[in-house]
Amino acid sequence: MQRSPTAGPRDHLPTEQANPASERLDELDTRTALAVFAAEDRRAVEAVAAAHASIAAAVDLVAERLAKGGRLYYCGAGTSGRLGVLDAAELPPTFQSDPALVQGLIAGGEPALLRAVEGAEDSRELAGRMLAERGMSARDVVLAIAAGGTTPFAHGAIEAARATGAASIFLACVPFELAPDAADISIRVVTGPEVLAGSTRLKAGTATKLVLNALSTLVMARLGKVHGNLMVDVNTRGNAKLVQRGISLVARLTGLAREPAAALLERADGSVKLAAVMHAHGCELAEARARLERAGGMLRRALTRG
Repeated sequence: MQRSPTAGPRDHLPTEQANPASERLDELDTRTALAVFAAEDRRAVEAVAAAHASIAAAVDLVAERLAKGGRLYYCGAGTSGRLGVLDAAELPPTFQSDPALVQGLIAGGEPALLRAVEGAEDSRELAGRMLAERGMSARDVVLAIAAGGTTPFAHGAIEAARATGAASIFLACVPFELAPDAADISIRVVTGPEVLAGSTRLKAGTATKLVLNALSTLVMARLGKVHGNLMVDVNTRGNAKLVQRGISLVARLTGLAREPAAALLERADGSVKLAAVMHAHGCELAEARARLERAGGMLRRALTRG
């Protein structure tokens, strides 16, 4: 087990160093400055691509745990915490997942979403207390996020996970050897110095968002909430846009025109997946529910099985 770093000088971290490409940022004309940003943002994308092996391992781990009744907790401070909360909050409306399935914890609690809560990130114990309040168990996964890799709150979350028997993942934007962690899987998207030295809401934040986007989407696909590249578990009752999206999905899956697709969706109680199963097998709602349940919620299986 690697010993996690404690709070202290961070000048050795790439995320804290000055970037030669932007050393005269305050003097550059706007278009030139934007070109500097664009070049550095491309480095964030490249850093995520270079970390695909560890990201893939994390996807498989989380999907396996969630399929067996576990939950995923994102834990972070500042920008890292806000990005975790954002990703968790967007999953229920996109995939109709239980809000408890993926939860975002930020050092300092809800007030920290809008403004900095001084000192919250420096407490290792706080993460453990927050996870305990959410009922973390050995079935769960903790994904701690710390752009610079040294945030005590994030390392405290990993310690709490290990003590409980939960699986653990650490996501940082610096090399492992500069800020080691004790997680089961360590994802390192090495983004380098920021355009504005130390401002990890920039490249590091972008890379973090990209990792969370891919991880949560692929996990939901493994859980049967995606068919092809369609979000077939989408909520179709929330507003007019969602209703129209549901009709479009049913039309695409069945080949029906929009009007009969809308009628079918209504008969299917607003469920795109059930509507598709009803059409494929010429059955009513109750039988479609049973077929989908037997298929483990996987639409492709429910469509093809007799």
